[in-house]
Amino acid sequence: MSEPIPHRRRPRYAGKYPRRFEDKYKELDPSKNPETIAKVLASGKTPAGTHVPIMVTEILDVLAPKPGETAVDCTLGHGGHARRILERLMPDGHLIGLDVDPLELPRTESTLRSEGFGADVFTAYKSNYAGISAALAAHGYAGADVILADLGVSSMQLDNPLRGFSNKRPGPLDMRLNPNRGLTAAQWLERTTPEKLLETLQENADEPHAAALASALAGKSFSLTSDLTNVIREVLKARATEDQDKSVRRTFQAIRIAVNEEFTALEAFLRALPTALNEGGRVAILTFHSGEDRRVKKYFQTAFRDGLYKKIAFEVIRPSAEECRANPRATSAKLRWACK
Repeated sequence: MSEPIPHRRRPRYAGKYPRRFEDKYKELDPSKNPETIAKVLASGKTPAGTHVPIMVTEILDVLAPKPGETAVDCTLGHGGHARRILERLMPDGHLIGLDVDPLELPRTESTLRSEGFGADVFTAYKSNYAGISAALAAHGYAGADVILADLGVSSMQLDNPLRGFSNKRPGPLDMRLNPNRGLTAAQWLERTTPEKLLETLQENADEPHAAALASALAGKSFSLTSDLTNVIREVLKARATEDQDKSVRRTFQAIRIAVNEEFTALEAFLRALPTALNEGGRVAILTFHSGEDRRVKKYFQTAFRDGLYKKIAFEVIRPSAEECRANPRATSAKLRWACK
C-alpha cells in the first residue's frame, strides 16, 4: 500500500495585502476567486491583471456588427470588445484579432478558444494596427465590414511591474509593447538628448514642465520605474509644483509612445483605413489622450471632406458617468467613428 500524500497548504503572502504582483493570485485567477474580483470591481477599481473593456455599448452601437460580416479588432488585448463583436457576427462571420504583444496574444487566443470561438470564426494575428492591410490579405479578405481600434494600453500590461509601464510598483524600466523588439525605455532615455525629450514630452503628453524634466532626465541611466519616478518628483519638488502625480503619469505616457513609435503606427493605420474598409464598412477608434485624439479627429475631418467617408462623428462620444465611476480607467476615453 502506497504512502498517503501529505497535505500541503497553498503558498501565502505575508501580511494582509500582497507586496509583489506575482503574489496576487486571488486577482490574477478570476475564475477561481470570483468573490475577490467582485469586491475589487464593486470598489470602483480594476482587478490586477484583468481588463474591463471600455464603452462596449457605444462601440457596438456605432459599429453595428451583423451576422456573416468580417471584422478586425486591431488591438485585441484581453478580448473584451472582440468577444462582444464575435457574438454579433455569428453565424458565418469572422473576426481577425491583431495584437503586437507576444505575451498577451496567445493567452487571449486560448481564452476565446475555450469559450467556443474556433478557427472558423476567430483568427489571432501578431501585428500592431498599422498591419491591418497585411492581416486582411493574409486571410484572403479584400476588406472588412467592421474595424475597431482601442488605442489604450491594456490593464494586464499596466498592472504588471515586469513590463515597466507604470509607476505603481517598482519594476524594470521597459515599456515595450513587444518586449522582443526595440529599445527599452531605459535605453531610450539614456540615448536621447534634452532637445528630443523636450519635444517628446510636449508632443506626446502636453507636459507643462517639459523643459525642466527634459534637462534632468535625458541621457541619464534609470534601471527601475521607481528610479525615474523619484527623479521626476525631485525636479517638481524644487519647482514647488503640486501636480507631481499627473506629471509622472504624463512623462511615462510620453516615453511609452516614443519607445513604441505609437504615433507612427497610428498614422500608418489611418492611411490604410479607406482601402481596408468595404463599402458601407464602419470603423471606431477609442483614444485616451489628446495626442491620439487630435490625429484621429483631423484625419476623419479631412477624409470626409475628400469623400473617403460618407459619414463621420462630428462630436466625440465619451463614457457615461456611471461607467467612469465603475471603471476609473474609462475617464479619459474618447470615441470617434466613420462609415465608408
